[in-house]
Amino acid sequence: MTELCSIHDIQESNSKGFDSPHGAIFVVKKDDQIFVYKNECPHLGVNLEFQEDVFLDQDGALIECSTHGALFEIESGNCLAGPCQGEHLTAIPFKIENDLIHV
Repeated sequence: MTELCSIHDIQESNSKGFDSPHGAIFVVKKDDQIFVYKNECPHLGVNLEFQEDVFLDQDGALIECSTHGALFEIESGNCLAGPCQGEHLTAIPFKIENDLIHV
């Protein structure tokens, strides 16, 4: 497994992108829980962020695709609004060991 970062490196309701053996991925921290997804919109296959490490909407409540504004639930990756509604982000298996996130 590859170490990404410490869980403390990501602030609450924030995200961070990484290059990994799985390709481009990102980590979101919400309610002290960690979620890891492939950095790829299911609609066009493009990266989600428009600015480095910015994967969430302004409220930090949903993952947002910068290309067409699709909104995804953080906990499940399900698309709630936009052209890929009903599809979902690809979750990446991970584990946390000694406060370090590994994929």
